[in-house]
Amino acid sequence: MEKLMGWLVAVALLVICCVTQVRSDGSDHKYKSGDSVPLYANKVGPFHNPSETYRYFDLPFCVPDHVKEKKEALGEVLNGDRLVSAPYKLDFLVEKDSEIVCKKTLTKEEVAKFRSAVMKDYYFQMYYDDLPIWGFLGKVDKERKADPSEYKYYLFKHLHFEIFYKKDRVIEINVKTDPHALVDVTEDKEVEVDFMYTVKWKETKTPFEKRMEKYSQSSSLPHHLEIHWFSIINSCVTVLLLTGFLATILMRVLKNDFVKYAHDEEAADDQEETGWKYIHGDVFRFPKYKSLFAAALGSGTQLFALAIFIFILALVGVFYPYNRGALFTALVVIYALTSGIAGYTAASFYCQLEGTNWVRNLLLTGSLFCGPLFLTFCFLNTVAIFYSATAALPFGTIVVIVLIWTLVTSPLLVLGGIAGKNSKAEFQAPVRTTKYPREIPPLPWYRGTLPQMGMAGFLPFSAIYIELYYIFASVWGHRIYTIYSILFIVFIILLIVTAFITVALTYFQLAAEDHEWWWRSFLCGGSTGLFVYAYCLYYYYARSDMSGFMQTSFFFGYMACICYGFFLMLGTVGFRAALFFVRHIYRSIKCE
Repeated sequence: MEKLMGWLVAVALLVICCVTQVRSDGSDHKYKSGDSVPLYANKVGPFHNPSETYRYFDLPFCVPDHVKEKKEALGEVLNGDRLVSAPYKLDFLVEKDSEIVCKKTLTKEEVAKFRSAVMKDYYFQMYYDDLPIWGFLGKVDKERKADPSEYKYYLFKHLHFEIFYKKDRVIEINVKTDPHALVDVTEDKEVEVDFMYTVKWKETKTPFEKRMEKYSQSSSLPHHLEIHWFSIINSCVTVLLLTGFLATILMRVLKNDFVKYAHDEEAADDQEETGWKYIHGDVFRFPKYKSLFAAALGSGTQLFALAIFIFILALVGVFYPYNRGALFTALVVIYALTSGIAGYTAASFYCQLEGTNWVRNLLLTGSLFCGPLFLTFCFLNTVAIFYSATAALPFGTIVVIVLIWTLVTSPLLVLGGIAGKNSKAEFQAPVRTTKYPREIPPLPWYRGTLPQMGMAGFLPFSAIYIELYYIFASVWGHRIYTIYSILFIVFIILLIVTAFITVALTYFQLAAEDHEWWWRSFLCGGSTGLFVYAYCLYYYYARSDMSGFMQTSFFFGYMACICYGFFLMLGTVGFRAALFFVRHIYRSIKCE
């Protein structure tokens, strides 16, 4: 146990080291008057399509004499960040008024590019001393114009930077566009443009340590917090009602069952056998496709461990707003390091189920989640390359990820598998299994797998759906999510509801003398993942303004992988809860 705890602490420290490396130039953020402060242009893209972003200089802006590309960490590249030196010089405490960046004659093709960008609500993003800034490229004039062909398209050519400082540090930066300095890009003709910028410096009392707080305050506004707490209260009421209802029914029913079965044994009459006791010889009969079942349990356990580690890092404050790519770095590193858990769980359980081909089982475990994820990535990366978007990973990054998988994930999976195989654990069944399976009586349609999955997935989903909107708006939009404590509470509630509903449905299944509960409990537990994917359809069409093939394919492709991971993780939780319950009730009765 001590070794395990030491290993977990080592994993956590390694991840924190990897994640906190995601910084700008390694500068101490202290400057003297006139010092150059790093300003990087990051990306441009349609405001409503967060995955569809392009390099800043893909649009014909003024290009500086020496374009310097910033070296980026793995997580930043996965996040689609491609930082290059911006054409503006914002030296510390140096004010500028209508400084010309460059005079440029835009060709017809360049005007068409800018017009297309303005039409699609393009925004730009930059980083100044690690502080993010955004602005729109232009505006569309629709006043008193019913026909879209009459719209006028204007490009902003003058940026106003307002920078706040305290002593020798930059605290805050805002950028505004001059609504009067416009360039008409409606028609395809050459246009003369003077790109300009103005810089104003102001002193502030905000300390340097609190300069990032303004970015996280939006998710902590009172009305947002009220909605979050309403979500939690709603979830808690659901949990309490469900728990109370199930506990009352199951305790009373089980108590009656125990009394009835004890009475039957004393009476020793010849009445026909019914109920869950009388399938005791079949209830621990191993499931079909046991290699796949053990692989699903292994993958689900690994994803559960991954979720717990991510929550720990979030709660200790590693994922503060705009720690670029920290979450992606953490996901890749922790997933690689926890693959041993998947190998151990899968191989151990497979051997308990008297499986013999444990090597094939390990291969299946390693590819059960990674396989679909890899295929999805290949397709979406090809789409991003076709669009020339920053979401397309460079060849070097793909090589790094492949090396992590080859040198870390795979060896740990094999080591975990060997340890699991050698654990020699036996399956703890409180009753003996008969030689021949008992026939399952005909059951009504609502006792089928799909109706039961629908019932099982609805309650856990109803406990999390309010919080889902905020998560989606953060991942697939520009909202910032920082209230990880509330998210963690909702996650715990989700686990409890999933476990209870799976236990209840397993009991009703056994009471109907249907002893094939292994796969059913896994599918019922994981069915919440299907509900989340159905919510994706609702969110895409009703709550977002996403459009275009690239954004649509990214949204539904990666959400399919996330929901599949959810399915495996919650399926594991559901099965473990059901297994604990089934062992408990059969241990409590005397069986011949």
